[in-house]
Amino acid sequence: MNGSNIQTDDFIQTDNLALTHWVWLEQPTEKHVQSRSVTSVRLPQLQRDWLKPIRQWLDRIEITNAEMARSICKLIPAQCPFERTVKVFGRTLFHIPPMCKLNPVYEQVVGLRFRALCYLADVCGEDVTPYC
Repeated sequence: MNGSNIQTDDFIQTDNLALTHWVWLEQPTEKHVQSRSVTSVRLPQLQRDWLKPIRQWLDRIEITNAEMARSICKLIPAQCPFERTVKVFGRTLFHIPPMCKLNPVYEQVVGLRFRALCYLADVCGEDVTPYC
């Protein structure tokens, strides 16, 4: 071959790379199937949620005064600060989706902010629109 790409239905060759088809080098036997099933049963028992104590701690935080509630509402944004729509001359170039859902404690943080807003509205009787 002269270094050019040749493509057919069965064969792709690019310089030094040739892939004709997939082949199992070792067929699974009864022993392999049994050992895999035993391993898969043990695996979930070994997994541990390392963030569970942090999630529980955030869920247990009680809002006890208005100043604490105001601080939480100011500290935790109402919307994801990373979401952006990039426009040039009125035309949208691209959109960056919200990344907050990737945060492993997102639900707990949003719940804490909600509890703070509820405390300000229900207990203190404050207008919470400045925090929304």
